[in-house]
Amino acid sequence: MSSSPAIWTNDELSEDAAIAASLFRAERLGVSNEWTTHYDAARKKFESLFHKLHDLNSAGVTDKNLSEAYGAGLGEVLRYLAGPPISDDDLKVIADVSSLAPGVLKKDSVALRKVFTVIEQVIDPHRFPWILAGVPPTAQEKEAALLASSVLLAAQRIATERRIDGKDGQERKVKDYLVSLGFTEVPPATINTIVRGPQEMQFCSECQLGERKADVVVRLHDTRLMALECKVSNSATNSVKRLNNDAAVKAEYWLKEFGTSQVVPAAVLAGVFKVINLEQAQRRGLSMFWSHDLDKLGAFIASSKQ
Repeated sequence: MSSSPAIWTNDELSEDAAIAASLFRAERLGVSNEWTTHYDAARKKFESLFHKLHDLNSAGVTDKNLSEAYGAGLGEVLRYLAGPPISDDDLKVIADVSSLAPGVLKKDSVALRKVFTVIEQVIDPHRFPWILAGVPPTAQEKEAALLASSVLLAAQRIATERRIDGKDGQERKVKDYLVSLGFTEVPPATINTIVRGPQEMQFCSECQLGERKADVVVRLHDTRLMALECKVSNSATNSVKRLNNDAAVKAEYWLKEFGTSQVVPAAVLAGVFKVINLEQAQRRGLSMFWSHDLDKLGAFIASSKQ
């Protein structure tokens, strides 16, 4: 008879959730150097933009200067002149241009002017009051604009990195752990029957398992497939979306599609989760492990040899 992952008690879930939340807080409190790096980088970009466009005075925003700004990779900073900042996709559609690539805009003065015309219409009057007034900025206005704009861009950069690095970093940790157990990563495959996909001592990432994509799929020793979802949550509210509305839904689908004797749906968790949400997901057939204690995952995988 195939082994089954442990069903954790309320006390066990509470203990692991507390550890994960504590590690999350410690990580968030240790970002001072990261923040300074992003702020300094953003500040340099805005200072460069102000220099190239002569403090954004209308006489200084020539086609030549705009072309040089885009050629210097300052297109993102230009979007952050808007209040709120305008996305690449929105700017491309509203300006009705085929591309926002610096190399393209640098050679197309008409498209370049169309793009900046859009930015002018939504420029932030609170950060750049002198632009609407048509006068040069005072030293205080310029410094305030540089400070506020740099903070805005740096905050967005960190938020984006956290979203990407959280899941990707956890997925890398899981894959490294599987390699340490002797497994080998193979290219992702579309798995529509249980015999497809990774074989003995193999795993793949971002695999299509039926009609749902799994972060990591492992071939257990007893030939079953273990579908692992890597979930990082930054709040108890967010945990519902990550765990109950995503991972648990996939678990129910995989169990129905492939059968309880063929697939083991599981999640590797990090961050902040409410215990009640963990209990609900577990009752729906989702097995759970924690990135701070992957040895429990290893113990289950080893038990599938029996």
